[in-house]
Amino acid sequence: MTDGAILIAGETRQADARFEALNPSTGEKLDGTYSEATTDDVAKACAAAAEAAATFGTLSPEDRAAFLEAVADAIEAIGDELIVTAMAETALPRPRLEGERGRTCGQLRLFAAEVRDGHWLDIRIDEAMPDRTPLPRADLRLMNVPYGPVAVFGASNFPLAFSVAGGDTASAFAAGCPVVVKGHPAHPGTGELVAKAIAKAVANKGLPGGTFSYLPGTSHELGGALVANPHIKAVGFTGSRAGGLALVDIAQKRKEPIPVYAEMSAINPVVLMPHAMKEKADALGAAFIGSLAMGSGQFCTNPGLVVALDTPELDTFEAAAVKALADTQPASMLTSGICKAFAEGTSKLSGHAHVRQLGTSKSAENPTAATSAIFETSGEAFLADEALGDEVFGVASLIIRCSDEAQLLKVLEGLEGQLTATVHMVEADEAFAAKVLPILTEKAGRVLANGWPTGVEVCHAMVHGGPFPATSAPATTSVGTLAMKRYLRPVCYQDIADALLPPALKAANPLGLPRRVNGEYKG
Repeated sequence: MTDGAILIAGETRQADARFEALNPSTGEKLDGTYSEATTDDVAKACAAAAEAAATFGTLSPEDRAAFLEAVADAIEAIGDELIVTAMAETALPRPRLEGERGRTCGQLRLFAAEVRDGHWLDIRIDEAMPDRTPLPRADLRLMNVPYGPVAVFGASNFPLAFSVAGGDTASAFAAGCPVVVKGHPAHPGTGELVAKAIAKAVANKGLPGGTFSYLPGTSHELGGALVANPHIKAVGFTGSRAGGLALVDIAQKRKEPIPVYAEMSAINPVVLMPHAMKEKADALGAAFIGSLAMGSGQFCTNPGLVVALDTPELDTFEAAAVKALADTQPASMLTSGICKAFAEGTSKLSGHAHVRQLGTSKSAENPTAATSAIFETSGEAFLADEALGDEVFGVASLIIRCSDEAQLLKVLEGLEGQLTATVHMVEADEAFAAKVLPILTEKAGRVLANGWPTGVEVCHAMVHGGPFPATSAPATTSVGTLAMKRYLRPVCYQDIADALLPPALKAANPLGLPRRVNGEYKG
């Protein structure tokens, strides 16, 4: 049950200033109001997180893993109220949200298993060699330790999997970092339900209250104060390029600059190879729309750009895509702001002198739905106007007709950094693909063959990241177990007495963790 409270270190507070949630399908206000957190709330939450950091950061792997599992259990225990609330606030269908809840709890349990495994600590021990000549070697012991309190910004497009208990929070907890969440104002009821579940797990496991806090609110000032707070040591963000860069700017202007792990904009190019097009252009066109329209196009990995040679097979692909799109009913977008930005983006494309609109979906029937569209331009026009590479967040995509292979490669070389890049090919395309793949590897965090970028598997090998502006930190991922490395740093202990070492580094290895000792892996 929600009451619109701010949650700081296990205690709730009601604010006089309130805001309301809206039904995206109708634009009408939903029942209930929610507290606007203040900069004073930020200061209290961050101070509590700093106080909790030493205790939470030194939990044994078993205790921290058990906490992550307790969070997953508590979220599941909310029951159908969580799904019903999220449906009202996002207009997303029940199956999508039930799947997202499963993913959210699944990734918490995956991180629990990773924490128990111990490899993330990257323990390295080079024992003392006092008799070595010409110089002796000191005893050196390295392990990863948590950064400290992390600020997490809930995302609009995934109210569960990228929000209060989403991947940023789960990976920060796994690394041993307390978390302060800035809730997304588009789904405050959903956020509060999950926040209370996390707080319940914190209390049940006897952890310091400051391990987790939740700050709802609508102002940019609130988020800025959170990033600027000196107790915060890192930031996790999923959202727009403008929002991410604003946070990066605040973080870099602090007395102590901190990393901002911002996932921002991407158009996720799809390259259609000529022989693959000869074999299956029609099927590819229909499948393209299936990926593009998934989730109302509001996925970070939406295929917003298609690159292909100007051939008759591309005509076939486009015809199939136009037909599939015409049968698509536009769904409500997550917020009126996202809907407005989408309409502006498609309007710019349709009004461009060198862009042709190929087809649209059925007409939108409610205030926050927008008519979907696909467009076409030439390789020459795309190369001449970098604005054609701007992201349009929603069901919209631009197809580029390239005059020859050289122009196609030039188009790819000119792209910004991306989350994903996809190649559709058959064996006869491999010679050309050998030229394309190195470019895509340079541009994207995940390179796919003969698939579609929508859908991100939560596992050990996944990379959901990429060069700027896809992210602000291209050496990292926000999905998968590697995500916890964003919130860890290595520390080397030199000639520290065994009694004073952390348990993970003690000579007897009391926790039974895998370690690299004198260059050899053990355990």
